[in-house]
Amino acid sequence: MHRHSAAQFGWYRNNTIGSTPQLNTEAADWVNFWRQQRLGYQLELAEKQGYGSEIQALGDKLMDQFAVLFDTYQPQVSMLHGDLWGGNAAGLADATPVIFDPAFYYGDREAELAMTELFGGFGGVFYQAYNEVWPLDAGYPVRKILYNLYHILNHMNMFGGGYQGQSIAMMQQLLAEL
Repeated sequence: MHRHSAAQFGWYRNNTIGSTPQLNTEAADWVNFWRQQRLGYQLELAEKQGYGSEIQALGDKLMDQFAVLFDTYQPQVSMLHGDLWGGNAAGLADATPVIFDPAFYYGDREAELAMTELFGGFGGVFYQAYNEVWPLDAGYPVRKILYNLYHILNHMNMFGGGYQGQSIAMMQQLLAEL
């Protein structure tokens, strides 16, 4: 699926990630796409919901600096499920794998793989097989935090402050890496 490409990041229409609108305006620049339509949008929602100064201050710093994570890495435009975690994957009776409940768009495949690791992962065999076919870049472990921050902020915005501390810790960790 990730080998399927398109001309730009995003998609021709918006959709949802859980119950949250997910913006997908097509863009040639991945960093700006992520800054505006993923991280920036979640931070705007957080501010509207009253998540205050610490989230916003860390978010502003991160928005200004995270492009450094892409200085030596140029993501390819890849077809993404967009919400691929263990709960959105299963197997039929004949063991045919099935994925469902997508939040589809074209983006960096690392964003997808990061999500697969967020809520328990798919197991070592999955990641070993993936890396044998298309190895991940050495900077993936840090970008994984950036990509998963989007989902943690989204969970905070949907389900409440229980995710606020995790969001803050992830932003602090990223800023320490920059």
